[in-house]
Amino acid sequence: MGQTIVEKIAHEHMAEGPQRPLRSGDFLSIRPHRIMTHDNTSAVMGKFKAIGAKRVHEPKQMVFTLDHDIQNLSEENLGKYRKIEAFAKEQGIDFYPAGSGIGHQIMCEQCYVVPGAFVVASDSHSNMYGALGAVGTPVVRTDAAAVWATGEFWWQVPRTVQVVLRGRLRPGVTGKDVIIALCGLYGHEEVLNAAVEFGGPGVASLSMDARMSIANMSTEWGALVGWFPVDEVTVTWLEARRRHLDSRGVERFTAEQLAGWAKHPPAPDPDAAYAARIELDLAAVTPHVSGPDTVFAMESLAEIAGKRVPVNKAYLLSCVNSRLEDLTAAAAAIAGRKVAPTVRLYLAAASAEVQAEAERRGVWKTLVDAGAVALPPGCGACIGLGQGLLEPGEVGISATNRNFKGRMGSRDARCYLASPAVVAASAVAGFITAPEAWERVEPRREYLELAAPAAGSERVEILPGFPDRLAGRLVFLPQDNLNTDGIYGKDYTYKELSREEMAKVVMENYDPQFVARAHAGDVVVGGLNFGTGSSREQAVTALQAKGIPLVVAGSFSQTYLRNAFNNGFLCVESPTLVARLRETFAGEVAARARTVIPGDEIVVDFTSGTLTYRGEVFAFPALGSVPQSLVVAGGVENLVRRRLGVA
Repeated sequence: MGQTIVEKIAHEHMAEGPQRPLRSGDFLSIRPHRIMTHDNTSAVMGKFKAIGAKRVHEPKQMVFTLDHDIQNLSEENLGKYRKIEAFAKEQGIDFYPAGSGIGHQIMCEQCYVVPGAFVVASDSHSNMYGALGAVGTPVVRTDAAAVWATGEFWWQVPRTVQVVLRGRLRPGVTGKDVIIALCGLYGHEEVLNAAVEFGGPGVASLSMDARMSIANMSTEWGALVGWFPVDEVTVTWLEARRRHLDSRGVERFTAEQLAGWAKHPPAPDPDAAYAARIELDLAAVTPHVSGPDTVFAMESLAEIAGKRVPVNKAYLLSCVNSRLEDLTAAAAAIAGRKVAPTVRLYLAAASAEVQAEAERRGVWKTLVDAGAVALPPGCGACIGLGQGLLEPGEVGISATNRNFKGRMGSRDARCYLASPAVVAASAVAGFITAPEAWERVEPRREYLELAAPAAGSERVEILPGFPDRLAGRLVFLPQDNLNTDGIYGKDYTYKELSREEMAKVVMENYDPQFVARAHAGDVVVGGLNFGTGSSREQAVTALQAKGIPLVVAGSFSQTYLRNAFNNGFLCVESPTLVARLRETFAGEVAARARTVIPGDEIVVDFTSGTLTYRGEVFAFPALGSVPQSLVVAGGVENLVRRRLGVA
């Protein structure tokens, strides 16, 4: 069985892990090519110092970009920025001050991202790096501190969903329309926590800016990676960037390397195993909007334009849609006209370089002359910071990537997402519309769930201090998407509770009877996407405090999984076990029982990667030396301390 591109690139960057070709579910230690942090560098610095580290492991691995709160000129924020810059200078790290641009744009345009590389950032939109043929994926701040200190972080290889693009986009249809269509057609967790591998003949017709938009917003679709193949478009773009950087005395890669990527681009094996396949005819895509307040509801421009939905604020900014191609399309839609008197249009380029080129071409002037309010290159209103936030009762139309309720201002506002041309046209009209009329056409859903390859049986070497096996009473929590608020309520999140107190309130919002019925040593089995929601670590540590040795689930929220192992808590995925429990306890599930405790034991054998319940054996991805070492050490911070000799 061949490998997907994510499995191959991960293997190329593996520092520790299985000594065989990687497959979905494997745990390994990754040495990423680059890691980017932005304003959250300050928080990572705190974690870095708390583990006792003095010097970063490899300064060239790291990039700092200040982009989120750059409109905040308070002494507190400027002081934080000065500390970050001083740390970068002291450690020899590449640093981009406020006003340089959004971190993801800088990572790409400054060529820190290259084909076949594994590049991470402590920001969810790291998926964007996949547009250049790299694996780009987010890490949490604890992981970032670990990379600073050791050059490595742990990762679990996700399943891969193949997305085959056919045909080509019609004039006036953009990459943003493609990802809006995909989110709308497949909004039921088809790609949740998966790697999305784009391919097919339609890819060649997509510009680099379009690919960046699609890869970037694959985050909102639910994916951990959004990868595009390396082709003539990629090589041409990289060659232009190489010449630009070379003229400034900067070399990120050589002409020989570029020729190598052109001749032998990174690619999946022909017999790679995919979890599912999606096909999309690009010719069937027309301008659509997402929303309001969710990316999983889409409506064609042909339909929504007839409703004349009023707009109060419009946004041309963010890492998904504020590059030159985007601004040029917006300027073409608005040229010679003025923003409606009832609308405020906010404008910020993805980087200072993009803004300079837009100014040189007259694009920037067109937008400003029309009435756009120019802001510095950065995240701004997209993240709910700075000028132009939505007020109660207002409606926004935005070229950003998220329209979650309350993200860009008041929870009592509504927000739609659209392409830059639609945003500009709507700002002029005063209601949601497109620069031109479109017939109502809906792309078709073409989804095929493929048979997952059976987990290979293998003997696992057990590290000293890690158990060979565990046995405990089975406690089944059948609900899918059991969120962190259900596990550990918001009323306790910001209180300093002792472990004993945490144990008394765990699962309170999900099942008030859980604490009384569950006992230390029980094995909790959850449904799909266990631990979704916020990043609160107490949703892990409260279960530890209760004496639960591990959680088995059909799948986990990636954030929950990272928090679990980062705190030395065991998590095991076995969708087949969960499916069997749903059948076995169908009556209780149908009656909406919150917690099912049948009274018998489940046995977990870590040497073979198997679970045994009522005589039936279920496989789970083997836990090798990487996750075992995290559990034995009691979490990633302790493990890093040991490796640095400061434990």
